[in-house]
Amino acid sequence: MARPKRQEERRSQLVAAAQRAIAAHGPDGARLNRVAEEAGLTSGAVLYYYPDIDELMFEANRAGMERFYEGRVRMLEQLDDDPVARLLALAESGLPSGPDDTEVRLLCELGGSAGRNPLMASLLTTLYDRKVGMYQVVLEQGAARGIFTLGQPSLTIARNLVALEDAYGYRIIAQHPTIDHDAALELIVAYARLATGHALAP
Repeated sequence: MARPKRQEERRSQLVAAAQRAIAAHGPDGARLNRVAEEAGLTSGAVLYYYPDIDELMFEANRAGMERFYEGRVRMLEQLDDDPVARLLALAESGLPSGPDDTEVRLLCELGGSAGRNPLMASLLTTLYDRKVGMYQVVLEQGAARGIFTLGQPSLTIARNLVALEDAYGYRIIAQHPTIDHDAALELIVAYARLATGHALAP
């Protein structure tokens, strides 16, 4: 029997393989054999670590979303208590690095299946609300300290910022010829400048 540390490593590898399979084939096409192929294992070996394949798929989806909430919360905790720096960091970290960003491709695929999969819809709705909450806290901190002059309620601005990062993230994944990470970031920050009344210089 594999040792606990080895089991943990293998399970992490299988989660990553499942993410790649979902990104490549969609949630409905990421079957056991495709996950096994991505992992370089047999289907039986996958089932040894994840007897319930639905558990593996759920973990792959959850882990992919972790980057866009828990990971960003940790990032904010490490930054100085500066609403400008925090707002810019949130905007940048919400975008894919490029069209091959597996975790964002995963979210795009999940978004396409949410209408027919209540569990995926629930996960994505929770992620959206949490991202809105992150932005809202930073916006209200800046407003309370007189750094931001909000042109709309913080909830409205936060929802628009998350919608922009989601929309431009999809454009990057779709390989839009004039919208890469840097161009998308500038477009989001341009809206944030109007919404906060701040130049938002790095």
